[in-house]
Amino acid sequence: MQDVQQASASGSVVLIDSRYARRYAGLEEPIDAKAGHIPGAVNYFWKDVLNADGRWSGVDALEERFVKLGKDDAIIVYCGSGVSACPNVIALEEAGYTNVKLYSGSWSDWISYEENAVAIGNAEAHKDV
Repeated sequence: MQDVQQASASGSVVLIDSRYARRYAGLEEPIDAKAGHIPGAVNYFWKDVLNADGRWSGVDALEERFVKLGKDDAIIVYCGSGVSACPNVIALEEAGYTNVKLYSGSWSDWISYEENAVAIGNAEAHKDV
């Protein structure tokens, strides 16, 4: 938790929210008590690592998907509960990113601490909401 709090406050780590854009933006939240995302996080929906036919994308497509990120950037990936972030973690590693971590508690853990800020909106979403 402290790593994620520091990353959010400093911007020194890339925070990736793997949930679909409407959850990231805070427009809907079917599971947790609060909607939105961790301040400073960018949205890369986990299903976008798959091809249109539902198969895993190749390395070239994965590299293109994450092209805005530096290969050596410190990256923390989260979702709602730590499950759907895993495809992004694997995709980043397959694309050659070397410092990727999973925030296993994810959004459910983040909002369980009253002192943690919550952001809304889709300024950093990579798809239209």
